[in-house]
Amino acid sequence: MSLNNSGPDPEFETFMVRIYGIKNCDTMKKAFAWLDSHKVAYEFHDYKKDGVPPGKLAAWAKRAGWEKLANMRGPTWRKIDKPSTLDERSALKLLEQNSSAIRRPIVEADNQLLIGFDPAEFENLA
Repeated sequence: MSLNNSGPDPEFETFMVRIYGIKNCDTMKKAFAWLDSHKVAYEFHDYKKDGVPPGKLAAWAKRAGWEKLANMRGPTWRKIDKPSTLDERSALKLLEQNSSAIRRPIVEADNQLLIGFDPAEFENLA
């Protein structure tokens, strides 16, 4: 994990923004650029380097539904050998094993959970 130092001092923030994803993803680059341009301090967790934190997928699925977590339009999801009937348990296992199939970014900030990059939703972080 790395801390972005281009934003305000995190000690003066009321909460820390934590962003999860894959560094070289185009959508992640848009999210990083938005956060940097709005001077939002954040901590980044890279699935490729550090894996998916234990329990995170289940916690996110509980709040947003597993269907929102899966990047079903992406090439990784399409290539995964999936069971004919996909439920939350099997979907989360597939996502844990194939982190590139997790929709990006996932942002935790205070009590907010943002999935995917939508500048209008990100406005709540600034």
